Amino acid sequence: MLQIGFKCNRGVVRKNNEDACFVIPNQDVYIVADGVGGNNSGEIASSTAVESLASFVKANDLGLCGSPDEIFGFFTEALDIANRRVFEMGREDSACRGMASTVVMSYINGGSAYLANVGDSRAYLFRNGRLKRITKDHTYVNELIDQGVITEKEAESHSQKNVITKAIGAESEVEPDFYKVGLARGDIMLLCTDGLYGEVGEDRMADMLRLAVSKDVKMNDLCGAFVDEAILAGGRDNITVICIRI
Repeated sequence: MLQIGFKCNRGVVRKNNEDACFVIPNQDVYIVADGVGGNNSGEIASSTAVESLASFVKANDLGLCGSPDEIFGFFTEALDIANRRVFEMGREDSACRGMASTVVMSYINGGSAYLANVGDSRAYLFRNGRLKRITKDHTYVNELIDQGVITEKEAESHSQKNVITKAIGAESEVEPDFYKVGLARGDIMLLCTDGLYGEVGEDRMADMLRLAVSKDVKMNDLCGAFVDEAILAGGRDNITVICIRI
C-alpha cells in the first residue's frame, strides 16, 4: 500500500500562492503545478490546469489503459484539454493574458510510474539512498546545458534561469515529455515545484530523504520538513511537494 504525503506553502516572500497540487489516491494519480503571470493570473492558471486534469481523470477510467502508449495517450488528451482551457482564458480575459502553468503528473500502476511534465516542476525517484531526477526541465538554461554552452553549476546562478520554454496555456498546443520508471518496494517518488529544489538543492534533499527513511518518517511529515527547509533557506518562492512511498 502506498504512503502519501503532500504540502503546499506560499513561502515567506510571495504575497499569493501560484502553486497547486491534487492527489487522487483511488486512481493513484498525483499532480503538481506552478503558475506564471501577472496579478493573480498565475494562481488562476495553476488551479485551472490542476482542476481540468483532475476532472478528466475522475471522468475517465485510467485503469482501462493497458499499455504505456494508451496511458500516455490518456495523459496527452488530458493535458491538451487543460492547455486549451488555460490558453482560451488568457485570450478572453485581459487580466489573465499571458498566464500559464507548469505541470508534472504521475500515475502509479503495476510496479511502474508513468509521468508527464511541461515546464520546470520536477519528479524525482529516491532509491537505496540515492536521489535521481526523472524529468527534464523545459527551460532556457537547460537548453544551454544541452548545447554545452553552460554547466549545471553555472545554470544555478544564470540571470535567465527562471525562463521556461514550455507551459500549459502558453501556446495553443502543448508538447509534454513522457517517462516510464520501474518501482521497487521502499522507493520514494517526489513531485515538486522549483520553490523546493531552487532553495534546498538536490544534495540536501537526498540527505533529508536518507534521514527520513532511517527514522521511518511519515510522508506528510517529510513534506512538511521539505517545506520548512525551503523556508529556512529563504522561502523566496511558493513551495509544493508530494511524496509517495512505495
